[in-house]
Amino acid sequence: MQLNDFNEIRSNVANKIKTNFGNKINYIEFYDIVEVEGYWSFKIGFYAYDYFFVVFNYELDIIGFSIEIGNGKLLSILNTHNCYSNTNMDSYIQNVIKSIELRIPDKYLISRGWK
Repeated sequence: MQLNDFNEIRSNVANKIKTNFGNKINYIEFYDIVEVEGYWSFKIGFYAYDYFFVVFNYELDIIGFSIEIGNGKLLSILNTHNCYSNTNMDSYIQNVIKSIELRIPDKYLISRGWK
C-alpha cells in the first residue's frame, strides 16, 4: 500500500463516520497512527450520542468499532472482523449505529431527538 492510499482510507473512513452518524457524534480525532511500509494502522475516536466514547480501529485492512469501557479497555460493538477492502462502509456503520442504540436507554435517545 502506498502512503497516499493510506491517507485516503483514513479520510474516507472519517467522512463515512461523520456522514452516517450525523449530529449524533462530536469530538472526532485520529490517534495511534502508524505509517511504516508494510504496516499501516490508525484509530479514530469520537463521542457518540453524548453517551459512549467509540473507537474505530484499522490495522492491516482489518477494521472494527469498539466502545471504551474505562482504563483504555475496549468492548467490541460487532463480534465480527471485517476487511476494509471487502466492506460496504455505509452498511457496516449503519449496523454499528443500530448496535450502539440498543445499548442506550430509549428515554435518553427520545429526549435528545435521536429516536
